[in-house]
Amino acid sequence: MKQQGKLTFDDEACKGCELCTSFCPVDILYLDKERMNANGYHLISVTDMDKCIACAQCAIVCPDSVIKVEVLKP
Repeated sequence: MKQQGKLTFDDEACKGCELCTSFCPVDILYLDKERMNANGYHLISVTDMDKCIACAQCAIVCPDSVIKVEVLKP
């Protein structure tokens, strides 16, 4: 059975650098041009959380430790 994850973001710490979007192997992260934090940075959003495989590549490459990956039990 495939591992599934849940991502949470510290939106106020995000600078919208998009590194996480480049490293996501299932391509579910994108820079959301509709959402901004208090610092004026666009935020990262998830297209389909059910497709997250909890690989944590996004969290590993995030220079500001904005992303938390939780492994969900099947």
